[in-house]
Amino acid sequence: MPDMLVPLLKLPPLPPIIESMRESGVVIRRALPHESGLIRAFVDQNFGTFWADEIAVGYANKPTSVFIALRGGHLVGFGAYECTHRGFFGPTGVAESERGRGVGKALLIACLWGLREMGYAYGVIGGAGPVDFYAKSVNATVIPDSVPGIYADPIRRGEQHPSQERRD
Repeated sequence: MPDMLVPLLKLPPLPPIIESMRESGVVIRRALPHESGLIRAFVDQNFGTFWADEIAVGYANKPTSVFIALRGGHLVGFGAYECTHRGFFGPTGVAESERGRGVGKALLIACLWGLREMGYAYGVIGGAGPVDFYAKSVNATVIPDSVPGIYADPIRRGEQHPSQERRD
């Protein structure tokens, strides 16, 4: 999956998006540090340990660089930025029951505004899965030759290299 570049100076205004989400019953806000365990469990269960580990860095940032989406007080999505690399958006995820309702786009724009408020003129979406979604939502463009990007050479799960085997 390629990386994408986002012109942060051309983002849509955030307040109307937050208000529209609230009117539809979804609260979009920054995560608080004391919520990190609950959010980690949600991310781990729905999107995997790698993403849960990745957003953990966001709680050390002040303010936190993790946004959440709540419906009726229940976590239904998250978005993070400035976690794996400076100026990067992601990861982000929305519960299947909430997809297609604008939650992902609202989280995306909230996070990108966070990058803009830090002084960045451009943001990077690392390993962008839904390229068309990002292009339509925030005018993101694919960065040429960006595959495999920062996620190259991952640790393999469930395998042990022969040099790591116990020799009793």
